[in-house]
Amino acid sequence: MLNKYARAFFTRVLTPFAALLIRLGVSPDAVTLIGTGGVMAGALVFYPQGEFFWGTVVITLFVFSDLVDGNMARQLGRSSRWGAFLDSTLDRVADGAIFGGLALWYAGGGDSITLCAVTIFCLASGQVVSYTKARGESIGLPVNVNGLVERAERLVISLVACGFSGLHKFGVPHIDILLPIALWAVAVGSLVTLVQRVVTVRREAYEADAAAAEAEAPAGAGASVRRGGEQA
Repeated sequence: MLNKYARAFFTRVLTPFAALLIRLGVSPDAVTLIGTGGVMAGALVFYPQGEFFWGTVVITLFVFSDLVDGNMARQLGRSSRWGAFLDSTLDRVADGAIFGGLALWYAGGGDSITLCAVTIFCLASGQVVSYTKARGESIGLPVNVNGLVERAERLVISLVACGFSGLHKFGVPHIDILLPIALWAVAVGSLVTLVQRVVTVRREAYEADAAAAEAEAPAGAGASVRRGGEQA
């Protein structure tokens, strides 16, 4: 849901910055790689230590590379299958680093096996939600559904909660409860989204198979009649 509206807004905002990078000779692939590296560093260096505020600041600075590289490619007229593949693949890597860093915190200093498990579920379900759409599209289905919690929602909910929870170290009382609430919300929302996509793919697959069978039926029936006539 957020992906539909927020992406268009931030694309317009970041267009001048993308144009500047092009003038400096930076390639879209380089932006993708640097952005992913920055997200991974912020998540895997700060989050396992419980430094949620500064980790979120670093991640936020780099996460917009996901919009900048595509903007650059369009301005250059270089949109390609390779660029789309690289971008999508590294998005999964970045998401894994964010939830992996949080899982490491709860497995260590955060001292909560339950929240560690919830975070791992967020990581795994997010990957599977993305896979269901990609796999459905790869077999020729539109997967025409807007899920409850897609990638944009997962990132916004998780990063906003992490950033605010990090203010606990600056003396803001009880605000650290936001992160567990957010993780539970993302876990439940991801599960709902997964069910939505599976149900949609099942319906679209049955409809496509039925349409294909109906299209083939007249030709098959005609062939049977012809064969019958020849035998007579």
